[in-house]
Amino acid sequence: MEKAGQRSIRLLFLWHMHQPYYKDLVTGEYRLPWVRLHALKDYYGMVKLLDEFPGLHQTFNIVPSLVAQIQDYVTGLARDPFLEVAARPANELGMEEKRFAVQYFFQANVDNMIGRYPRYRELWEVARHFRRQERDVPQDVSRITDRDIRDLQVLSQIAWLDEFFLEDPDVKELIRKGRDYSLDDQNLIISRQKEFLAKVLPAYASAAQRGAIEISTSPYYHPILPLIWDTDVVAVSHNGLPLPGKRFRHPEDAREQIVRGLDLHERVFGVRPRGMWPSEGSVSDEVLRIAHDAGVKWVATDEGVLSRSLGVGLRRDGSGRLDAESSEKLYSVYEWRQGNAAMNMVFRDHSLSDLIGFVYSRMPPKEAARDFILRMKESAEPVANKGLIPVVSIILDGENAWEYYPQSGREFLRRLYDSILNDKSLEPLTVSEAVDRKSTPAKLSSVFPGSWINANFDVWIGSPEDNLAWDHLSAARDFYQENAAKVAPEHSSVALEELLIAEGSDWNWWYGPEHHSANDREFDELYRKHLSNVYHTLGAIPPEELAQPISRDRPYHQVPFTPQTAYIHPQIDGRDIGYFDWLGAAVYVSNRRSSSMHGKVHLLETMHAGVDEANVYCRLDFTQAPASWEYSSSRLVLGIETLPSQSKSRLTYRLESNISQGQIRTWTFCENGCGKPAVDVSGILTGMDSIFECQIPLALIQAACGSLLRIRSSLWQDMLPLDALPADGWMNLRVVPENELGSMAYAKP
Repeated sequence: MEKAGQRSIRLLFLWHMHQPYYKDLVTGEYRLPWVRLHALKDYYGMVKLLDEFPGLHQTFNIVPSLVAQIQDYVTGLARDPFLEVAARPANELGMEEKRFAVQYFFQANVDNMIGRYPRYRELWEVARHFRRQERDVPQDVSRITDRDIRDLQVLSQIAWLDEFFLEDPDVKELIRKGRDYSLDDQNLIISRQKEFLAKVLPAYASAAQRGAIEISTSPYYHPILPLIWDTDVVAVSHNGLPLPGKRFRHPEDAREQIVRGLDLHERVFGVRPRGMWPSEGSVSDEVLRIAHDAGVKWVATDEGVLSRSLGVGLRRDGSGRLDAESSEKLYSVYEWRQGNAAMNMVFRDHSLSDLIGFVYSRMPPKEAARDFILRMKESAEPVANKGLIPVVSIILDGENAWEYYPQSGREFLRRLYDSILNDKSLEPLTVSEAVDRKSTPAKLSSVFPGSWINANFDVWIGSPEDNLAWDHLSAARDFYQENAAKVAPEHSSVALEELLIAEGSDWNWWYGPEHHSANDREFDELYRKHLSNVYHTLGAIPPEELAQPISRDRPYHQVPFTPQTAYIHPQIDGRDIGYFDWLGAAVYVSNRRSSSMHGKVHLLETMHAGVDEANVYCRLDFTQAPASWEYSSSRLVLGIETLPSQSKSRLTYRLESNISQGQIRTWTFCENGCGKPAVDVSGILTGMDSIFECQIPLALIQAACGSLLRIRSSLWQDMLPLDALPADGWMNLRVVPENELGSMAYAKP
């Protein structure tokens, strides 16, 4: 490390911008719209925001296949059925196209995107009511009018616009109008999209040219390079993990993916990139040698890989802060060297990065920014106090997190960036700037093969679904090798391209037990379509196995909320022995697998809630026994809003339980958000053992017959939210006579 000077902490932000390759090369059609939507919402604004903060240098890692797809949209070559349905006059849509719109045009964050526009939220409520009745997309969309469809077409596009694009005068007028859109309005929002998309890549090029940012790259189609090199590397990262039936070993493909990525970057941005975030932070000694030979100067990965490479654990306290010895190890620029191959490396602070990705969205922006600066400095200052300069690497997804923040997280980022620039001890740099300023880097003779998730590859290989996907890939790769020379070069070229696409990490991200989404079916179909195209372009019929879903037994659409159907009268003791006590209650099941991000803490599994003639009751089930939580103390908060039937005013209440060693030690009940405990708490009961249960009299929360109750639970530790149910929004209960519960189940708040 270098000796500390006036600015004693070097802060590196690397935002990873990535989407899978959604285009079918044979049909030319885009199977999912996320490249277009995230390009409209996140990619432009993240770099444009830096115009307001000169001197704040950052690194943006842009995956080459994402760049190619954005170019496809800008040039008009992209055939996007989602855009086509959004653009077609509502009265010309057939029933199937209307069902398509209702299925896909609500795939957005309910609170921060749909709820931002009252008419969009109103349409979402209608669709949710139909979906609950039919357990899926409504088959009879004739109940949804052309007026509804056109408003949905327009608002579903506005909701995905960047905050800067929302300032466009014509867009602002559409937002002001709010509903009852015309065909001209619809045409306007569609035509604006191409203009906005054309701004994205030039914004990055401009920022890089003036030195505000560095743009790094990834292997072209985002493959897990160590597994492409040789799937047997799994025996090192996780000995005993089940492997696919056939070993996949194609180092030539790994090299091709890296070189193609570097070449495209140079064509688009005019310079050869110096750095690379290898897909999913996945590294091995073999991969680093390939990257070195291709001219890469630095790579970044996760602290878990560093820990396993050094053979020592990085120690954190219960709040995620590193101890002095661990921070000195992590906050360094490393030099990996084997023979004549060398590579600079930085390692992400997993805890700080995940706070931005998963936690701060649930906090007031000012408090979140202050908390980040405080935690980062507390971890880094022991190194600075030794006269050294800590290099703190914050690396995370640059797109998905912002759906969970109001206004795409712009207030949080502005407060954070302003705090950084006004703190004389902080120096925000690009990765290359930090590498160039290092004096004596720490040394690594070998890196442990692993990814940013648990320093292994378990997400992408080892489960029956994962291994079947690898077996299909191996079969297609072997078929290509045996038959490519027998067809015209243009056909073999397409077949190779489809293979490289199928090597991407995203397909196996959704296979196996770790991650699921509303688009599981589409990802499965698209992966098998890419492999089928290999056979088609080589003049053969794909094997029958590719016609069968890989994720065969998975329910693709699950409704997490079940409304209350009967009064409940549970015994409040915190023990999971009274099944019939909660029969008839409303139930909300955590949709913790639906996120495309990895790393969020999940402790809250299920919330039950219900009323009887006198009380409201709530039960929380956990993913693990509270006594086994790693947190020495935590705080469980039950928030309740009462909306009287004849008034628009909302009354707010909080039941806060302080938990230690899995037991409630104390609790307080606060009313109207004042934070002061209520004087009268008679009738409140709490219990916690294997589950949490509570009873609150309706009279205490001023809930009379006809009132709507909105309930949400959250778990906090060290002033930070760990988990919440629901993750977005509230569970709704209506206070009505028992015989009216069924008819009121879908009442709109």
